This record gives sequence, C-alpha cells and structure tokens, in this order.
Amino acid sequence: MEEIILNLTNGALDNLNYGWIILFMAIESSFIPFPSEVVVIPAAYMVAETGEMSYAGVVIAGTIGSLIGAMVNYALSYFLGRPIVYGFANSRFGHMCLIDAEKVEQAEKFFDKHGAVSTLIGRMIPAIRQLISIPAGLAKMNLVSFTAFTCLGAAIWNCILVGIGVAFHNMMDKDTLVQTVSHYSHIIGYTAIGLVGAALAYIIYKGVKK
Repeated sequence: MEEIILNLTNGALDNLNYGWIILFMAIESSFIPFPSEVVVIPAAYMVAETGEMSYAGVVIAGTIGSLIGAMVNYALSYFLGRPIVYGFANSRFGHMCLIDAEKVEQAEKFFDKHGAVSTLIGRMIPAIRQLISIPAGLAKMNLVSFTAFTCLGAAIWNCILVGIGVAFHNMMDKDTLVQTVSHYSHIIGYTAIGLVGAALAYIIYKGVKK
C-alpha cells in the first residue's frame, strides 16, 4: 500500500490540478481507501512552489471532491439499506476496500452517539472519515444538514492539510516530501486531529473563562 501511495504522490506532484484534486478526494471520501494527506498536502506544497494554483482553490476543490464521495456512500446506504451495506462490508470486495462489518458498526456507533454533527466531526477522524456517510444514509439524515456538515468538516480538514503542506515546503525538498507523506500519512492525519483538538480546547477554555 505504501508503494502505491508513493507512486500516487509522485504523480500528483507532476500533474496536479483542480480536476485531479476533486477526483482523488471523491475517491478518498467514498468506500475506496485512499488517504487525503497524499493529495492536499502535495497540492499545497506545489502552490507554494509554483503559484500555479491557489490555496483557496485547493481547499474548495478538495471540499467538492469530498462531498461527491460522501454523497456516493450516503446515497448507496440510503437506498440499499443495512442488510446490503453489511453484506458488502463482509464480502471479499469489501475487504479489498479495507471495509468490514466491524468498521461500519464503529461508524454507526459514532453516529448514534454524536448525532447529525458526527458528519462534521467524523470528517476529521481517520478510519471514520470515509465511513461516516454510511450511517448517515442508513439513518436517512436530512440531505441539507448532511451536505452542510460534510462540507464544513471537509473544508476544515483541507485547511489543516494545506497548512501542513505550506509548512513542509519550508522544511524539505520535493523528494523528501514524497517519502514523508507516503510513509507517515496516518501519523500526519493524527497530528492534524491533535491540532484541531487543541484549537477547540482553547476556544472552549476562553469561552468558559469569559
């Protein structure tokens, strides 16, 4: 898997544009396993390197792609129902997509615990991010709310990844970036979550203190 990610990251840096960002992020948000870190971080790196795209454009394209992929999961779950969804999760193809019944059940429990807002929070949690649209569809969540929460969560996540990409541009060259993102994509994801959590904790602390 790491070799695949390495090749995709190399290809992304050589041919990246808004269309590819939308496509890759749509794949990332669907049931096909693909880390968003290897798309948005290199995209932000290339903006800093060449200036051919914009940071806002990368965030918008990434958010559009995320919404498209999330809609696929939402629609399939909404119309097919729980038995077929779990049947797919237990199938050989589902396992090839790194999905199993346990992961779907985990996403359902997360949705049940946090409600509709989980489609926002879940967009920033690895292993939940790609699957949180499934319980939303199974629960037949309001489409407008689902779209709003998904876009907001995806936009926040993409902004964080863009920030990491800019920081990496100041720290390493292109070849090092490819190796780092490919090898540490999951660690980068958890680091980004830590930054979000710290920011939220600070905001809550200031609010309580006030």
